[in-house]
Amino acid sequence: MAGLMAGFGHYTHAVVRGIPASLAKEALRSSQSEVDLAKARREHEAYVEVLRTRVGLEVVELPADESLPDCVFVEDAAVVCGDTALITRPGADSRRRETEAMTGALKELNMNIVEMTDENATLDGGDVLFTGREFFVGLSKRTNQRGAEILADAFKDYAVSTVPVLEGLHLKSFCSMGGPGLIVIGSSEPAQKALKIMQQMSDHRYDKLTVPDDLAANCIYMNLPNKGHVLLHCTAEEFPESAKMFEKLKDHMLIPVSNMEKVKVDGALTCCSVLINKKANI
Repeated sequence: MAGLMAGFGHYTHAVVRGIPASLAKEALRSSQSEVDLAKARREHEAYVEVLRTRVGLEVVELPADESLPDCVFVEDAAVVCGDTALITRPGADSRRRETEAMTGALKELNMNIVEMTDENATLDGGDVLFTGREFFVGLSKRTNQRGAEILADAFKDYAVSTVPVLEGLHLKSFCSMGGPGLIVIGSSEPAQKALKIMQQMSDHRYDKLTVPDDLAANCIYMNLPNKGHVLLHCTAEEFPESAKMFEKLKDHMLIPVSNMEKVKVDGALTCCSVLINKKANI
């Protein structure tokens, strides 16, 4: 099992996508907040710049598509682990075509592509938590049991357990990985219940970092050469109490990244990139 954990958090590439003007009015959302499009685009540019310059990943930028208002949230279109990319079947009909550009980008990167063609299956990448040892898949409004089964089939080296998501959009709306064996979790009752289920399902004992705000539990962990543990997390401006909690991670390089506009259309930090560890071609 140690072998499986060895590369956890190692990434070389990120796939991102531009924000279409249609996001402001037409993107799916659970609240009726007004989105400031210019601010959302500035925020996203800053996020991409962090991936490219602060973190040093090779960034593949796909163009925005006005007919796909949610297309910036690329995480939902693919689940990548090792050199395999599972192209998902997003739960919202309006998002199905988002997978086309993603498939092209991942083919260019020479990934082994597995496509989810079963019309009874739905899966959003935002419902998939990979811990380095196993997968947890949230069964939500967007992801069903059949989708989880196809994911298990695509990544046979890993155990796959399902977790009911009773509130919030996705599993990762209230949790993410904060390091090897460390789950960052929101403090709400649904988040804590989900964590309990994950702990019961797993043979491994995970450490946890509980943050007061569920949305702040969504962060991006990387383990990079010359940088070590890196964590992109919420800003103190958005979630002051939660931002303080990350300071406990003394071994991490902490990078606060603003997400104030995209959160209005249910977008979190992990939603806006697909991270890939591409082995050098020898």
